[in-house]
Amino acid sequence: MVHQYKNNGYHIVLDVNSGSVHVTDEICYDMIGQLKKLGVENNISMLDEESVLAGLKTELRQAYSERDIEETFEDIKELTRLGQLFTKDIYEDYIGDVKKRKTVVKALCIHIAHDCNLACKYCFAEEGEYHGRRALMSYEVGKKALDFLIANSGNRRNLEVDFFGGEPLMNWQVVKDLVAYGREQEKIHNKNFRFTLTTNGVLLNDEVQEFVNKEMDNVVLSLDGRKEVNDKMRPFRNGKGSYDLIVPKFKKLADSRNQQKYYVRGTFTRENLDFSRDVLHFADLGFEQISIEPVVGEDSDFYSIKKEDLPQIFEEYDVLAKEMIEREKAGKGFQFFHFMLDLDGGPCVAKRLSGCGSGTEYLAVTPWGDLHPCHQFVGEERFLMGNVDDGIVKPEIADEFRGCSVYSKEKCRNCFAKFYCSGGCMANAYKFHGSIHDTYDIACEMERKRVECAIMIKAAMADEERM
Repeated sequence: MVHQYKNNGYHIVLDVNSGSVHVTDEICYDMIGQLKKLGVENNISMLDEESVLAGLKTELRQAYSERDIEETFEDIKELTRLGQLFTKDIYEDYIGDVKKRKTVVKALCIHIAHDCNLACKYCFAEEGEYHGRRALMSYEVGKKALDFLIANSGNRRNLEVDFFGGEPLMNWQVVKDLVAYGREQEKIHNKNFRFTLTTNGVLLNDEVQEFVNKEMDNVVLSLDGRKEVNDKMRPFRNGKGSYDLIVPKFKKLADSRNQQKYYVRGTFTRENLDFSRDVLHFADLGFEQISIEPVVGEDSDFYSIKKEDLPQIFEEYDVLAKEMIEREKAGKGFQFFHFMLDLDGGPCVAKRLSGCGSGTEYLAVTPWGDLHPCHQFVGEERFLMGNVDDGIVKPEIADEFRGCSVYSKEKCRNCFAKFYCSGGCMANAYKFHGSIHDTYDIACEMERKRVECAIMIKAAMADEERM
């Protein structure tokens, strides 16, 4: 499979199955397009080269000379011979092994607090209640959760625990106690805990900051962007905005971590489709690790993104990508989570095929100890897998998630971005289609655009390095 597109003056060709990216001239770009039309995309080396070349000359002779066509055809054949263009999909053959592989639990999302001190209008967790009741996790339940993780982690040494909510700082003492317990267990079981915290910052203070900087491998700071945007969507329960209270705290924390190992993470909605301005607002405030992600809501929600919004969203991603290039050249660069792409390495094959590991390697734990495939499935009775006392009592749920891949989703099979998004969010697929083996179409459209922008940025920065 070969994907072609033009962005910011670049002619880009992505060979999906090899991951090779080519920035081409016009004739090469057009010729690859013609080869696709001629139906030779997957078998160029087996064809009658003379007849193919004759066909190319017929189609392209008005735009290019015969000699240029012949030379470019030789270049394309060489790329094909090297396994960098028109490569076959060899990964579907591995999917059986991926399904059968013995997976171990390596990460928990611990819902330390099903309660919140904000009333965000788009919150999927219903201000922390998750379709249930407000509750704070006890130390005893949290301790059992860490014991469960250790017992089910096999030989894996590095384990990840995210303290999540609601708002985790509303149960801060238990967070600290569980970190201390985890550190004790590391020595006993030869494990290494990587703790993270997701917070809205309302209760952030110097004591919390000092502890976080000592113990937390990463921190996610929830903020939506410009003051008017944030305060409309992330108010306190009395309707007052949260921006003025939170921003100074977040800036102080980010600086105290040397602008590393954190994200300021926002959500854009139909109320701020000009979200590139919010990303740049964060950058102008001095944040260097930024993520602003599209909201997911019901069609009836006033803030939900609609299909007709996509052209504007695509334009915003283009604007943001170009501005990031300019700022990087000026020595004022920043990271935008959705444009981060490793073209040289990246995830292993299993991750590329099956995604985040929810339901198998990654589980969520409620305040009372129930186990669910991930935080977005909490409250869905159908996906209750077990609890921290009894462990996983419904392994068939894990089996269902283990069988989910880019090859179990028909919409993914012919999508050029499938090895970058790994089939997208299973929770969103279930939310909109009732099956984890489907995809949330609007999210897919945005992901394809983000991949294109991310590759273009790589091309532009490679150009800069050569100059």
